[in-house]
Amino acid sequence: MTIFVAGATGAIGKRLVPLLVAGGHRVVGTTRTLAKIDELRTRGAEPVVVDGLNGDAVMKCVLSARPDVIVHQMTALASMRSFKNFDDEFALTNRLRTEGAENLLAAAHAAGTRKFVAQSYSGWPNTREGGPVKTEDDPLDSNPPKAMSKSLAAIRKLESLVIQASGIAGTALRYGSLYGPGTSIAQDGEMVQLVRRRKLPLIGTGAGIWSFLHVDDAASATRLAIEREAPGIYNIVDDDPAPVATWLPELASAVGSKAPYRLPAWLGRWIIGDSGLSVMTKVRGSSNAKAKRALDWHPRYTSWRDGFHRVLSAEAGQAA
Repeated sequence: MTIFVAGATGAIGKRLVPLLVAGGHRVVGTTRTLAKIDELRTRGAEPVVVDGLNGDAVMKCVLSARPDVIVHQMTALASMRSFKNFDDEFALTNRLRTEGAENLLAAAHAAGTRKFVAQSYSGWPNTREGGPVKTEDDPLDSNPPKAMSKSLAAIRKLESLVIQASGIAGTALRYGSLYGPGTSIAQDGEMVQLVRRRKLPLIGTGAGIWSFLHVDDAASATRLAIEREAPGIYNIVDDDPAPVATWLPELASAVGSKAPYRLPAWLGRWIIGDSGLSVMTKVRGSSNAKAKRALDWHPRYTSWRDGFHRVLSAEAGQAA
């Protein structure tokens, strides 16, 4: 197949492209910068420089490639500086998720592409009521913190566009919180640096449940979604959703840092706002049972507990 990967130089795209090339597919990969063309060629893709928000340029590139499948991996998640200003931090990613998806889907219709796979997210968008772990059948949050409302609306719109696209088999992959090379949980990652400097405290109860995912497992699940006939929405997460009070100290241990400071909820709200307090104390995790069943996907890194130590230790060895 010919596969058009939009966002091929992101954390997942970097791992996905070689998998697809090894599977015998022709891969056309996009980047927004000329400097990354050689990187794409090295991984086996045909490079294209295009801004995903430029509809005319996207149309031209897709019509030239005539892909069987389009994969939407475009985000702008290089840094997260403020939970208080959550929607501001995600403003460009939200545009890529919505306007970018609209541009790619319009091009897909024009090119006769019949399959579309898009990156979504599972974690804080889940409803914060009921049990600790949610499936794809559970609703998304109906009343998110105000600072997260635009980002949740963008995720809703993305998934609606993909699943309801006429004549196209659409799949939305709700990845968990990513770790591994190119993410915030890596030796040079922003979250790891905060943990090392003890600037990521444990706030309140730390009862918020997070679901994690290694970037290689994200790539393997995406390959299966591309190659199989199983449209729909899938949680792509590991087997071990866990509260912040459990995983944050373990992350500190994995990077050789002291345990995080603890702050009361009232002080935490003042520092990181209602959105930050929510991800620390109220969010729910996700089940991967549907992806295992329908895609026959099984994560290599079944738990972040082992994964954090293996990945961070391996990266430390490579750096040395």
